[in-house]
Amino acid sequence: MTVTTEPEALLSYLQKADGSATFSYAGYTVIGAVNGPIEVQRRDELPEEAAVDVIVRPAAGVGGTRERHLESLIQSTLRQIILVNNFPRTLIQVVLQVTVAPENDYANAKVAQANLNLPILPALLQTAVLSLLSAALPLRATLASTALAILPEHGDRRIISSPTGRQIEQSQSFHVFAFTSHDELILAESEGSFSMKEWDDALAAAQGTCYPPTTTGDTDVLMDDDKLVGSDLKHFTRSTMEQKTASDLYWK
Repeated sequence: MTVTTEPEALLSYLQKADGSATFSYAGYTVIGAVNGPIEVQRRDELPEEAAVDVIVRPAAGVGGTRERHLESLIQSTLRQIILVNNFPRTLIQVVLQVTVAPENDYANAKVAQANLNLPILPALLQTAVLSLLSAALPLRATLASTALAILPEHGDRRIISSPTGRQIEQSQSFHVFAFTSHDELILAESEGSFSMKEWDDALAAAQGTCYPPTTTGDTDVLMDDDKLVGSDLKHFTRSTMEQKTASDLYWK
């Protein structure tokens, strides 16, 4: 399977959804659909804000504990950027269907036993945000998310951006960070063994991945490095929306 080295997105192609997007990156492809604000069942109604419902569907089989955990993380993150107070007593529903995943994402027993749910989280978050933008729902900010693994190497530590399944197996810790378009940390999830110094270095590396100072260079750095060059996801989101807007306004 060919892994997408640069992020790709397609917006607003599902006719029966208020907003939709397909996002591909780091071996994952996710289709997102957003509907809302729509009528909500009375038991789920919130008097002063909109309820946000997130549904994650795996690439194979039916959803289980893994998907429920991801849904909880995504819901709490999206509620921080959606202007839910603008739509009281309504529902905003986000459905995320995984269509392509790395071959060992489900089959690898070591990863499954470790209950490592985090590698797919950045792709799900990016798809959700693009789908919300496609639906023209008002947001406080957009976000960019990235995954990193810390690998032991000759007595030192190395940070890998968007690691493969094999690199995740070999890592001592795995981290997912998300930042708003104002460069504010909005999500931080970690698994494994790490020190506070290593966590701080991973945080700095994640900022460099989401907002790289340049567009060239190696994506692997040592723990002493304070920059990690990678895909500029903030500007990728902006350019994707600019292209979509230009296409919508083009008079044929």
